[in-house]
Amino acid sequence: MALTKTSATFYYFRWFANSIKISVATMILSVIFVSMTAYAFSRFKFVGRKNGLTVFLLLQMIPQFSALIAIFVLAQMMGMVNSHLLLILIYTGGQIPMSTYLMKGYFDSIPRDLDESARIDGAGNTRIFLKILMPLARPMLAVVAMNGFTGPLGDFAISSVILRNPKAYTLPIGLYNLITDKMGASYTTFAAGAILISVPVAIVFLMLQRNFVTGLTAGGTKG
Repeated sequence: MALTKTSATFYYFRWFANSIKISVATMILSVIFVSMTAYAFSRFKFVGRKNGLTVFLLLQMIPQFSALIAIFVLAQMMGMVNSHLLLILIYTGGQIPMSTYLMKGYFDSIPRDLDESARIDGAGNTRIFLKILMPLARPMLAVVAMNGFTGPLGDFAISSVILRNPKAYTLPIGLYNLITDKMGASYTTFAAGAILISVPVAIVFLMLQRNFVTGLTAGGTKG
């Protein structure tokens, strides 16, 4: 559906809010699920562990937009066309394979001596995960959070398949319609909107930048 300049200006802040909502929700869910999944693969041995990692590796080779038809059919069957919840779940699921590999590698670099010392003091797996590994893994958590936030914010292919109502649009879809309107493409509004979309990315980066450091675990077992 093509939008005129007046209607696009009216909807712009709604699109902006939709994008922020989806990106923030995806970022939070990605950090939660990726950290728990990576912890399980890093610290526990269970049936299917090796095959699970292989599946994650294969999933990384398949781009999400290759399943656009299946996603649209699924959205129709579930009655979730124009649903932001479905988009959040799709984005979160897409973040898990690649980010789990990154997080698992970081967890593997944290000495297991810390786990054993905590167990001697009576700590369980949950406490070790929350109180020891998560604080030490803040640099990688920041990377996962940043990927989870910026991915949905700039996505067009998947969101354009699910979101058909202008009120449910995200910024990439709304901005695209600004320059495809045959009755009056608004390139100036598009340019301004494209610049403003970078503002939340810069804010999140500034919030996380102190965690983008390495070597936090170098002295973990010393002293």
